[in-house]
Amino acid sequence: MSFATQEVINLMEILPENEQIFALEIIKKLVRAWDPDFTKATSSECSIMDEAMRDFENGDTISHNEINWD
Repeated sequence: MSFATQEVINLMEILPENEQIFALEIIKKLVRAWDPDFTKATSSECSIMDEAMRDFENGDTISHNEINWD
């Protein structure tokens, strides 16, 4: 978790619940303005995808037949 994320959490916990809800709505609006259709990857998602691509390129994969789909 980044410093900024932790700081937001700490500050949110100080606020009364109704103000927390207000702050949450502002954060949601900021996220929607940054990525209106939720298609941008976060830095943590990019790390996960990079790791998955390295696994794939190294042949470290699982066959569909090995997955229990039930």
